[in-house]
Amino acid sequence: MTTPHRHFLNLSDAGGDAIALMLNDAIDRKAARRGLPKGTPDADAPLAGRTLAMIFEKNSTRTRVSFDMAMRQLGGTPMVMDAGSMQLGRGEPISDTAQVLSRMVDGVMLRTDDHAKVVTMAETGSIPIINGLTDLSHPCQIMADLLTVIEHGKALPGLKWAWLGDGNNVLHSIIEAGSLLGFSVQAACPKGYEPDADFVAQHDANFTLTRDPWEAVKDADIVVTDTWISMGQAHAEAKLAAMMPYQVTSALMAKAKPDALFLHCLPAHRGEEVTAEVIDGPQSVIWDEAENRLHAQKSILLWCFGLLG
Repeated sequence: MTTPHRHFLNLSDAGGDAIALMLNDAIDRKAARRGLPKGTPDADAPLAGRTLAMIFEKNSTRTRVSFDMAMRQLGGTPMVMDAGSMQLGRGEPISDTAQVLSRMVDGVMLRTDDHAKVVTMAETGSIPIINGLTDLSHPCQIMADLLTVIEHGKALPGLKWAWLGDGNNVLHSIIEAGSLLGFSVQAACPKGYEPDADFVAQHDANFTLTRDPWEAVKDADIVVTDTWISMGQAHAEAKLAAMMPYQVTSALMAKAKPDALFLHCLPAHRGEEVTAEVIDGPQSVIWDEAENRLHAQKSILLWCFGLLG
């Protein structure tokens, strides 16, 4: 069976209609599994006979476990590969790795630093490539976020999402999702920590930037933040000082709508980007959000393998 050449590097690779299709599929598949042991395959086992190579150049808990379990539940085989123990770690070009893996597995999920690596792998390989995280974007995380918001009774078009803190890869994908699905994003970021201007220019239909966290969260439906110090960065005191006014507190959440949801992709640093009171509070849906990495990614995999849409 020939594997379709369909990549998921950014949300725009799929587009709004396909994203909606994947989210609906994820809702149905999650419901169909209710009560089953985690390791039980889905009844249709649609990826039986398929193997996904998962390459990690950055540490991972949620991405590693969710993709591994996604393949198992879909009836396929996951293959976890640590870049440090591969020839990639000794300098083999990623283009060569992509061509070799294309002869041996059915798809690749790459979690790495430089977005150019997933682009190169997609351009030089002949199998679907999935972005498990890069410095530019984190589309799989945002699919889980969208699924979580829908599950909690909110229709995406017309929502206001408020972002607090660093203008990073997660914010990029939220901005992209807003432009595709019709919700607005207002980000409060300190000077010097704004999202990438070129990326924003491509997806800024519903995006605004402010320095004022109170303005950003006013009447927001969704409040989102992320760790201020990314993997591989030093615990920079100057950056922490610049970010502290953007900490998500109970007082800040009170400016959002009464039924606003709090999201965080995890891991979280309680007392830095968010207080313990908020992250463990009644508006926080972070555990649903974390679980939904699994369910959303199952539908992403089916779309990438040409079995959905």
